[in-house]
Amino acid sequence: MRERPNPPRLEKSAAGRPQAPVGELADTIGRLRRALRRGARVADPGNQLSVAQLEVVASLAEHPGARPSELARLLNMRPNTLTTLVNALTTQGMITRRAGADRDRRAVSLAVTDDGLRAVHAWQATNSAVLNLAVSVLTPAQRTALARATPALGALAEAVDQLADTPPPGPRGEMSD
Repeated sequence: MRERPNPPRLEKSAAGRPQAPVGELADTIGRLRRALRRGARVADPGNQLSVAQLEVVASLAEHPGARPSELARLLNMRPNTLTTLVNALTTQGMITRRAGADRDRRAVSLAVTDDGLRAVHAWQATNSAVLNLAVSVLTPAQRTALARATPALGALAEAVDQLADTPPPGPRGEMSD
């Protein structure tokens, strides 16, 4: 059995309120993502799509008709990486390419197929099932703490998303172009 780490020591914020150390939070979120990915693979070994492919399909389902360059920006992927994923997903019938509008026929937009939507929904259902099972083995106090933390974790995800859409500051603190 794996040894449990000591509970995190809370630091004080500028306002004097306790807060979890950011490094420990980042480590915990990373461990949770890896554990969830591993649990989902065990729960659904027939899923042939990689997590990166599923993220592309899920993002495209949220942003139908996105161009590859838009999707690469949304996912913070290099265009050539996204092109490789899009080519594989097109071959597998998960997404389709459509010619652009009348003004620019060279532009391509992407759409999720019914098979792609089924794959995303199955992935989400598998993740939910794995989380439900994992939460069921927690103590009542841990489940309560998790329920109370969920809104803050959602807000944290939104804040990280917003930061990802903001250019980093330049060398002297000004915003770069």
